[in-house]
Amino acid sequence: MNSKLTLGAAAALTAAGIIGFATFGMAENDKTAPADTVASTVPADRQMTIWRDPSCGCCDAYADYAEENGYHVTRIDDRDFDKRSVEVGVPEQGLGCHLAEVDGYYVSGLVPVEIIQRLTSERPEVTGITLPGMPQNAPGMAGKSGTLKTYAFGEDGVAVYSNE
Repeated sequence: MNSKLTLGAAAALTAAGIIGFATFGMAENDKTAPADTVASTVPADRQMTIWRDPSCGCCDAYADYAEENGYHVTRIDDRDFDKRSVEVGVPEQGLGCHLAEVDGYYVSGLVPVEIIQRLTSERPEVTGITLPGMPQNAPGMAGKSGTLKTYAFGEDGVAVYSNE
């Protein structure tokens, strides 16, 4: 009789453990579902992935600016973002302070969101656009003021995309 009681208790503990594990697993899935849902419900032209040097404060300020303007931003620390930029076609003399991807286009530097929105709505046959360097009057620095010259790059070379 003692062995039946011990066997019953062991079975009950095993069942409780399985139920607890299953409940924990479902709770973990519930925690990750909203993030997946958010990314899948955001239109492609409003999703932005930024590869940036983790010690660059202006890149974080720019990502915040993009989020404030309706973008879902994924930030990736990448000290070699400049090499990645050149690999995707950004001209070496035109490198910005980070690399982003938006709706199939590459965006190098602190490009104002109005210009990115124009790029993704017009859909020109280019690889992407770049705002070289770190202009003091660009978003992520002191904020957009004055004129910023943005260049398009792709198979046909480099050309001015925007001068506004």
